[in-house]
Amino acid sequence: MDKQKAIQDFKALDEKITHFQSISGLADWDQKVMAPKKGRAQFAKAIGTLRTEAFKISISDEMGRLIEELNSDSVELDEMAAAQVRERKEQYDRFKRIPAEDFKEFAILTAQANDAWEHAREHNDFDHYAPYLEKIVGFRRKFAELYGYEAHPYDAVLSEFEPGLMVAKLDPIFAKLRDTSVTLLERIKKSPNQTPSEIFNQKYPIDKQKEFNRYILPIIGFDMEAGRLDETVHPFAQTITIGDVRLTTRYLEENVRSALFGTIHEAGHGIYEQNIDPKYEGTVLAGGTSFGIHESQSRFLENMVGRSRAFWSYFYPRLVEYFPEQLANIGEEDFYRAVNTVEPSFIRIEADELTYNLHIMVRYEVEKALMAGELEVHELPAVWNRKMEEYLGIIPATDREGVLQDVHWSFGGIGYFPSYSLGNLYAAQILNTLKKEVPGYEAAIAEGNFAPVMGWLKEKIHKYGSLYRPNELIVKVTGEELNADYLAEYLEAKYSEIYKLS
Repeated sequence: MDKQKAIQDFKALDEKITHFQSISGLADWDQKVMAPKKGRAQFAKAIGTLRTEAFKISISDEMGRLIEELNSDSVELDEMAAAQVRERKEQYDRFKRIPAEDFKEFAILTAQANDAWEHAREHNDFDHYAPYLEKIVGFRRKFAELYGYEAHPYDAVLSEFEPGLMVAKLDPIFAKLRDTSVTLLERIKKSPNQTPSEIFNQKYPIDKQKEFNRYILPIIGFDMEAGRLDETVHPFAQTITIGDVRLTTRYLEENVRSALFGTIHEAGHGIYEQNIDPKYEGTVLAGGTSFGIHESQSRFLENMVGRSRAFWSYFYPRLVEYFPEQLANIGEEDFYRAVNTVEPSFIRIEADELTYNLHIMVRYEVEKALMAGELEVHELPAVWNRKMEEYLGIIPATDREGVLQDVHWSFGGIGYFPSYSLGNLYAAQILNTLKKEVPGYEAAIAEGNFAPVMGWLKEKIHKYGSLYRPNELIVKVTGEELNADYLAEYLEAKYSEIYKLS
């Protein structure tokens, strides 16, 4: 075997797949942001074709042969090449079990389902979306059987988003998080020291919201020359290349927090992608190592930075300039407490950082039941509402503010939602280490200087892309595997102070 030629041929295939995925990512973004509705059905087929071509290369005989040759114990590879082979082998082993015609049908279906979901959400019409979702769930169940699993069919889809994660490991972590969250929530409800959340019960002009969001993005570290900000139904970040990362948000005149914190959240994703080492461009390593680690960066920026006193020490006087009437005679401390209001609500992306995890518990339980065949799509609205009442004590009045609120199932993302709570857990653990290694970062943020914290995140996490597995990376950054105690301690300390809990 000619080792150098094998490496060269492998890297050429790796790059070709990456190029296809970049273009299909651009098409996905366009369909959700720019494309006229009448062209979307045909556009979905084109997206499906692109994805299928990348899929065929990833499971080709040539890819299989090269992986086998380069994965041999007799072949020594440098760290980057070994990681590329590891990632492509994992994809090859998984995708090889899926018939190409099934993959293409699924790719077209999910591209079409987004439009169906948008229509259903807009018109509060679950029945319009249900046929698409039934097919998606059917495919995901089928793929889980093809992938194989030891204990629970949900394990097969979880590992797509967080490698190595299984229900047996996640159940006790989430049970503890749920219990501590519910207990803290009950104490907060009983506190006589409630926050002045009425600050937000008024209209904030959308044009001013847009101006403020574009003002803060470059300051917090998002490179506008390597990205952009647009509007869509459901906020998301889409990476085309390291130098082209696109954020989206949505604006609500009567909920200024939605776009504000949604934009900061998506910026966390975008900054991660922009800061990946350029040498990984055009390879399978040019992306975050897992969805949980990715969400740790967005949840960290949104909550642990974006809802901090230091953040608003700098930005609040500037926010008042944009909204002088709405914020007249409202002090910085009152505003800080208001943006950290804890209150059960219907919409996940607008939830406070404590009850947010309970939203994820609802989705986790629903998805497990769907994958196990214990729940069918037509039963979803009723089960969703029942679990919302169980975990948050509230019942959605409509499916639009209930089961139809999230886009994830329309793109086949069953198994994604746990990544958000994992992100919160990772973020708290990362914060604990950051405080030790960069003790002056909060003072810097209070002066509008985000370089210390963003520089640390880049060196510790961002630049590596997918070079390391998530568990390897969190150990490398913090010195220990995932430890759920840090989030519980963070939430307890923060909200005990805000609500003056005994």
